[in-house]
Amino acid sequence: MILEVAILNVKTGLSADFEKAFGEAQKIISSMEGYISHQLQKCVEVENKYILLVNWETLESHTEGFRESAEYQNWKKLLHHFYDPFPTVEHFTMVEG
Repeated sequence: MILEVAILNVKTGLSADFEKAFGEAQKIISSMEGYISHQLQKCVEVENKYILLVNWETLESHTEGFRESAEYQNWKKLLHHFYDPFPTVEHFTMVEG
């Protein structure tokens, strides 16, 4: 399993609009092949800051399956204009031991 982590800095004054748009966008991501689960959490200390955590079966489920899909274009249209700066997305795997 792969954990996608994105810190999302939403433009000032747009948090409510972002959260509403994310309500629609999460329907897109949750329908993708290889998707397992996700969480969107709002930062307590920093206004307009969120973290998105998405569990995927494989890295390629996200980087190829989702990002190269037609559905991703709808995701971008719904969400990408809210971010400043544009988020860095990283992927993590569980450390056994």
